[in-house]
Amino acid sequence: MAPVPDPNNVGGGAKRDEATTKVPSKDPKKKDDKKEDDLSEEDLELKQNLELYVERVQDPNPELQKAALESMRILWSYMLMGLCSTLFFQESLGYRLTGSGGDIGSWGHEYVRNLAGEIAEEYTMRQSEEASIEDLMDLVKQIVAFHMKHNAETEAVDLLMDVEDLDLLLAHVDRTNFRRTCNYLTSSAKFLPGPDDMLVLDIAYMIYMKFEEYPNALQVALFLDNMQYVKQVFTSCTDLLRKKQFCYMISRHGITVELDSEMVADKDDRDMLQDIVNNTKLSEGYLTLARDIEVMEAKTPEDIYKAHLLDGRASSSPSVDSARQNLAATFVNAFVNAGFGQDKLMTVPSDAASGTAGNWLFKNKEHGKTSAAASLGMILLWDVDAGLTQLDKYFHSTDNPVLAGALLGVGINNCGIKSDCDPALALLGEYVDNEDSSVRIGAIMGLGIAYAGSQNDQLRSSLSPILNDAKAPLDVIAFAALSLGMIYVGSCNEEVAQSIIFALMDRSEAQLGDALTRFLPLGLGLLYLGKQESVEATAEVSKTFNEKIRKYCDMTLLSCAYAGTGNVLKVQDLLAQCGEHLEKGDIHQGPAVLGIAMVAMSEELGLDMAIRSLERVLQYGEQNIRRAVPLALGLLCISNPKVNVMDTLSRLSHDTDSEVAMAAIISLGLIGAGTNNARIAGMLRNLSSYYYKDASLLFCVRIAQGFVHMGKGLLTLSPFHSERLLLSPTALAGIVTLLHACLDMKSIILGKYHYVLYFIVLAMQPRMMLTVDENLKPISVPVRVGQAVDVVGQAGRPKTITGFQTHSTPVLLAAGERAELATDKYIPLSPILEGFIILKENPDYREE
Repeated sequence: MAPVPDPNNVGGGAKRDEATTKVPSKDPKKKDDKKEDDLSEEDLELKQNLELYVERVQDPNPELQKAALESMRILWSYMLMGLCSTLFFQESLGYRLTGSGGDIGSWGHEYVRNLAGEIAEEYTMRQSEEASIEDLMDLVKQIVAFHMKHNAETEAVDLLMDVEDLDLLLAHVDRTNFRRTCNYLTSSAKFLPGPDDMLVLDIAYMIYMKFEEYPNALQVALFLDNMQYVKQVFTSCTDLLRKKQFCYMISRHGITVELDSEMVADKDDRDMLQDIVNNTKLSEGYLTLARDIEVMEAKTPEDIYKAHLLDGRASSSPSVDSARQNLAATFVNAFVNAGFGQDKLMTVPSDAASGTAGNWLFKNKEHGKTSAAASLGMILLWDVDAGLTQLDKYFHSTDNPVLAGALLGVGINNCGIKSDCDPALALLGEYVDNEDSSVRIGAIMGLGIAYAGSQNDQLRSSLSPILNDAKAPLDVIAFAALSLGMIYVGSCNEEVAQSIIFALMDRSEAQLGDALTRFLPLGLGLLYLGKQESVEATAEVSKTFNEKIRKYCDMTLLSCAYAGTGNVLKVQDLLAQCGEHLEKGDIHQGPAVLGIAMVAMSEELGLDMAIRSLERVLQYGEQNIRRAVPLALGLLCISNPKVNVMDTLSRLSHDTDSEVAMAAIISLGLIGAGTNNARIAGMLRNLSSYYYKDASLLFCVRIAQGFVHMGKGLLTLSPFHSERLLLSPTALAGIVTLLHACLDMKSIILGKYHYVLYFIVLAMQPRMMLTVDENLKPISVPVRVGQAVDVVGQAGRPKTITGFQTHSTPVLLAAGERAELATDKYIPLSPILEGFIILKENPDYREE
């Protein structure tokens, strides 16, 4: 900044006699005196200098005029620095447009920033009047160029958003600023309404592609759910090793991608990459992590319950309902040993002293055997060969519930794993039309879990006819709709939608009152998961449904379509539904409450606001709303035990309404899922003592205990990954299905459909970071793991983690944590260190 010029030396040598004398002032008035008294010494001096320059500008000497004008310009820009928010700036755009132009930056940052604000207002006004904006856009180009050169990328982006011309960015980004620009674009997209959010991400994708930052471009392509962009990333990149990393990213997202010769030319390479996309290495990586952390030894339900830590009454009392408690133990055993391939109930060898697997299976009654047989699929999760071998013996059973469980077990075992030979379809396909409805449900649900997100047309042709089969029982139709919703999740498939709509229209008055009928609107909603406006035509059709199910369908469609978008207007609509005081028979407010959580869960600010809003709903809402609030809180903080939510759920777990208490207990399990959180584990132990005489509530406590210790603390249920940027549609579908089932706990989870709990397998993922070398073999390197810091829009190169500790890979990542390499020896091929990360040796590295 140039020093403020001395008014007595304007024009250098061209001095005048008056230069030494002050300008004679007019007769002072009292008002002017008062004004001058209010000014500080510095302001008074500035005022006097300015008056002097004004007089000098009128001097006949042109040299003196020019010097006075230059001094005024310097003084003016000096004043602008301090007075940016006052009246001085209000006309700057007008003066700029009528003035002579010149370098826009010479007036300083404050001037440019103010000008940008005025341009935004003027642009809006001209758009409404349909006037020309050409002169404004010339200015915009100058301002954007200035901002991008001076590390003010966020302001450049904001201005271009205001004038709706983000394409200009592409010409101004360079190697030094494209990352900061794209970070701001992707994070601001969460706060923009549609379709602006997609346009912003489109620009981010183009910038990443321009600078060959392919992993980031792929993440944006997955966020946009744009398969054309995904293909473009593969065809643009020529490095096979980087393509392997892309495949790991796609497999984590859980979508089905078939690689073609354009994406990968060589057939052998293509087959190898397709194996990675198909997730065939997931079990191997997970067990590598388990061995490294030394948690391979199988755990029993008793190891989880820790009854010896309780006072006498609960631990010594005889079991109230042994079949119910055995069923609970089955689920706990399945969740805790998920993916480890061994346990102490189901996989023990036949001649073991502790008894046989068959013994445990038959300690469960009727439909309990279905869950017990299916638990084998969970224990052998992701290991398809071992799973099918172990489950094979139950396929020859004449006991229908056991056969149904084996079919479901195959589906669970294949969850997220794709294969060219389609073992799940080959085994389950023939049972879809079995005479026994429990066997049919086992096969249908198994197919839904195994092929979630695959959009497999072969399955549509075998499951769609069930929906419109007049002879099919309601439960079979409900599970068929749900499985189709999962297989075609987020696809907006019209044919599937029509089949479900007709099935809903065909239901009798009595059937519409059945709890399972709710799975039909849910299956319909899943087709539009996260697809926003695409749901509108179907939502119109739903207005013609029977009034018993109409509003339930509306709320479910709305909440699914806007899930993960953070759309504030939709949250307000859903809150308005919760504010109504209705008669007891109305059931649509449950999905509305869940919808608030589904829409607001995408970013931290909206999430905290939703938690606060749900506190109010809890205070003032009707009983049917209070029953859904704990489930919504469970979804908002899934696998992320926030203390305030934990306390709320702990309070509700002692509620006088048993359904509120049950929902709160299940949600305690969900927020602590896979974390081994000691505080929640203690709460649940105490609840098992408190409810030891109530079989239903005790069952819920056991399920929650199974969730908290899921995978012995190596798994997460969070549907978000890639530092919370991407939302896996199949994972969210599994969680939402479980929550909808929990809206009527007594009929579904505590009835004979408890195996609905297994839908949660769709969201189960190892919360690990595993580093592999160029041959995809695990290698151990030092990494720093700490709390993630949001550095979007911050100046310089701030640290991205805080409070870190250094570990050797593989490592576990908790919610909100981030990892970074602690060595320069290797270069990671992905900017976000989660899941499988390929490292290549750094050619510039020198040992110290």
